[in-house]
Amino acid sequence: MPGGIDLHAHTSVSDGTETPAELVAAAVDAGLEVVGITDHDATTGWQHAFDAARGAGLTVVPGLELSTQLDYASVHVLGYLVDPDDPGLVAETERIRAERLSRAQSMVQRIAVDYPTLTWDRVLEHTTPDATVGRPHIADALVELGYVPNRSAAFQSILHWQGGYYRPHDAPPPLEGVRLIVAAGGVPVIAHPGARGPERVLNGPRMRELVDAGLAGLEIAHRDNPPASRARLTRIAKRYGLLTTGSSDYHGAGKPNRLGENTTDPAAYARILAAGTGSAPFLG
Repeated sequence: MPGGIDLHAHTSVSDGTETPAELVAAAVDAGLEVVGITDHDATTGWQHAFDAARGAGLTVVPGLELSTQLDYASVHVLGYLVDPDDPGLVAETERIRAERLSRAQSMVQRIAVDYPTLTWDRVLEHTTPDATVGRPHIADALVELGYVPNRSAAFQSILHWQGGYYRPHDAPPPLEGVRLIVAAGGVPVIAHPGARGPERVLNGPRMRELVDAGLAGLEIAHRDNPPASRARLTRIAKRYGLLTTGSSDYHGAGKPNRLGENTTDPAAYARILAAGTGSAPFLG
């Protein structure tokens, strides 16, 4: 498909630096034909993106990136074409966002002992109403205050899980996450499964459980998946008949990732469209 299909991007509804309308404009400028809006544990940016895409010649695929955790490792599950009003999914995402908020407040209190100009109000200045508040927003406040030069540096130091201020957050296991997405009519795909956390905990038996629960695919072409991991994940996908995607995981200025740096094959995209029943892409 000309133009490219990038199925993983974030807006200011979660931890991206651009509004849904700005993301749509960036996707058009990047020459994409399809972009997925996959904010963390939130779907409230969908309609804003749809409105912005009207007449732009861009297809917007609605989705979310559901937080899950296994053996203290963060494992994210992309859910495409879910029903945003599904009671089970709504209840769990609301709980996750509330827990993320509490966790962020706790971390700010810990950090402020050593970095006293950091306050909760400073962090909130870097969020939008109803945003999924998390470490990226703390990072933005730390950048503004001059403690670190950018988000990446914040995550490599103050916000690192070994940095002394980290607090884990409560999220469901991946198996439950997959089941929630399937029950909401969605198509579950493990995000960047070659990253340090998922790579460590998603072994053979656990992968089999996820497939049996309805896991549809693996996001393989992603900058956080090293070459050796991509080869291993490709073999796993073939073994279980899973589709494979490629995505940028774009966050605007929040990460170096660029729209379209990795894209999804049209055949895999077609499988997602055929499987999802909870919502539909917006054809701009």
